Amino acid sequence: MAYPTLTDNPGAIELAEAMRRGEMSPLDAVEAAIARIERLDAHINAVVVTDFDRARDRAKAMTDDRSARERPLFGVPMTIKESFDIEGLPTSWGHEAYADNIASRDSRVVSQLKAAGAIFLGKTNVPPDLADWQSNNPVYGRTNNPHDHERSPGGSSGGSAAAVASGMVPCEYGTDIGGSVRVPAHFCGVWGHKTSWGLISKQGHDHPSMSGGDAHDGALSIAGPLARNAADLRLLLQLTQTVPLRRMEKTLRDCRILLLTEHPSCPTDTSVQAPIEAAAATLEGAGISIDRKSELLPDLAQQQAEYMRMLNVAMARGMPGPNGERASATDWFDMLDAQTRNENAWHTLFDNYDFVLAPPAPVLAVPHRDGRVFDGTMTINGAEQPGGAALCWAGLATYPNLPATVLPVGESGGLPCGLQVISRRWADLDCIAAAEAIGTIIHG
Repeated sequence: MAYPTLTDNPGAIELAEAMRRGEMSPLDAVEAAIARIERLDAHINAVVVTDFDRARDRAKAMTDDRSARERPLFGVPMTIKESFDIEGLPTSWGHEAYADNIASRDSRVVSQLKAAGAIFLGKTNVPPDLADWQSNNPVYGRTNNPHDHERSPGGSSGGSAAAVASGMVPCEYGTDIGGSVRVPAHFCGVWGHKTSWGLISKQGHDHPSMSGGDAHDGALSIAGPLARNAADLRLLLQLTQTVPLRRMEKTLRDCRILLLTEHPSCPTDTSVQAPIEAAAATLEGAGISIDRKSELLPDLAQQQAEYMRMLNVAMARGMPGPNGERASATDWFDMLDAQTRNENAWHTLFDNYDFVLAPPAPVLAVPHRDGRVFDGTMTINGAEQPGGAALCWAGLATYPNLPATVLPVGESGGLPCGLQVISRRWADLDCIAAAEAIGTIIHG
């Protein structure tokens, strides 16, 4: 099964190995990436903050430092979502009022990746407050999907996915609370991983209204990598994880798998359902057993309602609450109790299943529009559905704090389609390994 690809450029691991062999220098790699950005980004507008001069200086210094060759991302050029702080660069979260908000230090993830040898060329586009499946704001304008410039690359890590899909950079790092890593990966045909909540530090990923002060990491919200292959995704995760992770010893053929393609809160468009069903048929043809229903599955409609309630309060830091007023501490603890009950239900399901497969979103890349996707309607199978209902597949893993890896599995009408592979909390490496095995079976 084919899916649309836009680049044959090497991945991060492959690029670092080539530099260790002396086939190119870090400066060569940086200059090549800058040239790709300057050539491609006039049409895509993904890399909205550039730091080319400092990147060249870092590449030159790394070329002369033989000890740097041992770093896993030796000389690898990359970008990162605009909402992560990089010392000396603006962090606006898409707001004109914060366009001149210059970070005084690197975020934790940036520091970790720099220590691993990565060279940052700049930052990629987001929607205001990271709150849309588009990446369009008054500061930097609109980012286009590399596969179709009339469509969104997703959000809020849309610039991240567009930069990777177009070949500007081999890898990226984003964040996800409403599918903001998984949906751009799905829309753009790349790999993305929503980490278990609490696995990756989000220090230095704070709204600019915090004036550079550290903030609470945020309920539901995670940081996670994007790449063009599973190996790079795994490495980026391992370089930034703050909790030890273990791998299970099963092969995919020994795993119990549950496939979900329908959700009671929102229909799934045939353009998404057909590639996923085709992928499932290929897996079954390879001897992998897949269930289509389970009595252990939590009440998904109830989960979606509770997720949306908690999401709205978390995104607005308490406003509005369940009754239209600011949420009280009691309201919040009630929400945490409901979330815990849901987590426990999923834990029981994963005592019986190793993985749940599901769409990352009910639609493929959406056409550009004025205003947020969630404030209007979305056309699904020819009928209009509330935009907010489309978050149901994102909430499937977000609300119970589970890891989920998105891989591209097919296409419809020239647009890529992804599949998310979900498992128990802290099984992040298992999700990536299972997604890798699925990709090998489907694509060869």
